[in-house]
Amino acid sequence: MGSVPAWARLYVACVVAGALVCLAPVPGVHVPWWAVGLLAALYAGCEHLTSGGSGGCPPRWHTPVLLAGAFLLPPAVAALVAVPGALLARVEQRPRGLRRVWRAARLGLAVWAASRVHGALAGRDAVAQPHFPDALVPVGAAVLVFCAVLTALDGGILALAERVPVRNAWRGLFPRSLAPAAVHGLAGLMMAVLWRSHYGPVAALLVLLPMYVSCWVFEQYHRERAAHQATIRALVQAVDIKDGYTRGHSERVGRASRMIACELGMDDARIEVLRFAGILHDVGKLGVPTRLLRKNGPLTPEERRVIELHPEYGHEMVRGIGFLGEARLAILHHHERLDGGGYPYGLTGDQIPECARVVAVADAFDAMTSTRCYRRARPVADALEELERCAGTQFDPEMVEALARALGRHGWHPAVTADGDDQRGNVPPQSAPLRAEAGS
Repeated sequence: MGSVPAWARLYVACVVAGALVCLAPVPGVHVPWWAVGLLAALYAGCEHLTSGGSGGCPPRWHTPVLLAGAFLLPPAVAALVAVPGALLARVEQRPRGLRRVWRAARLGLAVWAASRVHGALAGRDAVAQPHFPDALVPVGAAVLVFCAVLTALDGGILALAERVPVRNAWRGLFPRSLAPAAVHGLAGLMMAVLWRSHYGPVAALLVLLPMYVSCWVFEQYHRERAAHQATIRALVQAVDIKDGYTRGHSERVGRASRMIACELGMDDARIEVLRFAGILHDVGKLGVPTRLLRKNGPLTPEERRVIELHPEYGHEMVRGIGFLGEARLAILHHHERLDGGGYPYGLTGDQIPECARVVAVADAFDAMTSTRCYRRARPVADALEELERCAGTQFDPEMVEALARALGRHGWHPAVTADGDDQRGNVPPQSAPLRAEAGS
């Protein structure tokens, strides 16, 4: 909604008008204004915590407050709970005023509709004297309506303001919102039941405490993960700048390593570590003189020995990065061969860590299926045939078979790793270190 089209502004105006109609007071209905004020203040405080800089915090963790208001209050005043927080929330993108009004109107309409459905199904009586099988039916219906209203409104704004094709604007919105809303609905029900019990509103507010703690944990996880990704990205960019020959190679080896790990049935945490290993397998090139990486012509035996030190350089560079785990061993040993003819230590068979055997196959496969300045990429079938020919001597047959199965299921899209007109960043064919071209 940066530059908002006229039709989108009209749409927002219509939603705001609908919300104002829903907020109109109903004569003869008792309104507990103190409860409205307390819930509105609580929601505004939660909104401030979310928008006040905790970038990893889930933006809907305070939805239970809105749903508790829908379960406790008449529809017109329940909709008011969302308004102050939405209007006072921090907004990064322009136009800020329009975005605040839009958010307040859509939440007000959704809460109003949820409260109407909940009340129509005698949900407030079930909250006052809870019988949980009976209380869950109106709550479930209210949650479905809450999600449906938000989905309908959000799809419209995507189509009009963000110019998303109409056939795609609503796709997937409802299923994605339903599971979180169901959890928030149960939390809102707990708040409402405690609020109406002899423990009172203070006990109801305690329901938010575990949600806030989970939000804090979620935020710490995302901060740590962002730091991990930034570290890896910086190292890979440094390698790509120094050795244009392998530009993009690291990311593809990470992708192929992940495919092999998935095919082997490894758990998610280990799959992620194998992906890191593939991405960083050549980080040791930062310790190799640039003139050797960019040399045009055959390498001398001495120059080859220097380049073959890059696995050890890489291991030293990352040994202090704890989150990499066994990926550090893959970086050190990805040029070992099963027959003992590899480097740096000439390990054989099972002496080579499993993670290194995975990366070795992924590295060789991408090297063969990527276009280099001196030759075109091999077809995937030819590369697999070469890997199978070298299985048992250079590569682990189990890893080769896993890659073949993964490629049969998902395919592969090789890419150019070096431009044909950038001759400085390429190694001639005479210097390819392994028969099956185990990368670099």
